[in-house]
Amino acid sequence: MTYSLRIADMPAAERPRERLVSYGPKSLSTAELIAILLGTGQGPGKLSAVGLGQYILKKLGEHERDPLSALREISVAELTVIPGVGNAKAATILAAVELGKRVFHARPAERAIVDDPSVAAAALSHDLMWQTQERFAVLLLDVKHRLLGTQVITIGTATETLAHPREIFREVLRRGATRMIVAHNHPSGNLEPSSEDITLTRQLLTGAQFLGIPLLDHLILGNGDFLSMRQVTNLWNECPQEE
Repeated sequence: MTYSLRIADMPAAERPRERLVSYGPKSLSTAELIAILLGTGQGPGKLSAVGLGQYILKKLGEHERDPLSALREISVAELTVIPGVGNAKAATILAAVELGKRVFHARPAERAIVDDPSVAAAALSHDLMWQTQERFAVLLLDVKHRLLGTQVITIGTATETLAHPREIFREVLRRGATRMIVAHNHPSGNLEPSSEDITLTRQLLTGAQFLGIPLLDHLILGNGDFLSMRQVTNLWNECPQEE
């Protein structure tokens, strides 16, 4: 049997690059994204580029429950022990991983207007996104929603963090902010709000209404993604905020 090792030799409808251009990167599997970086295949049984991408993920999964978690901190030496991955392919993969990290860690400029949850998530990504412990932070804004700064309020364990409304509002008042967004991370990557998250958000909304410092959102970050509790719950309808 003859194997196609190059992406260019694959049928056009199956080529990851063409599919990415046509449908966007989110339409591709992780193996296909890796295949674009590899360009060609090989490894055990002369795998195609996509097959080699699948094989790399399988090998990473032998030592880590989530292969993507292993990729975040992997070295060239660790990648090149995988058959079919030489220095050039390992360097390309690590460059892509590092670029992704830098994009997520890029903060909006000081005084930037925070007018979307994605902007707030970007501002807090460095402090929250890839942390192995839960952290609770606040994003401080002025009356025109311009970014004044961010502050980590508490650091908890791998599964739990403690944040009291008193500590959160103390920091907001100390920094002279007139609008706020709070956020915490879920190291597991599961962004579903817990009952504790909902209870705390309800408390904060009530306190914000009393103090006249609107709470604009509560974000949950993890594993490169985020969730806006304002968008997925009815809490802001229960306790409207002046914005």
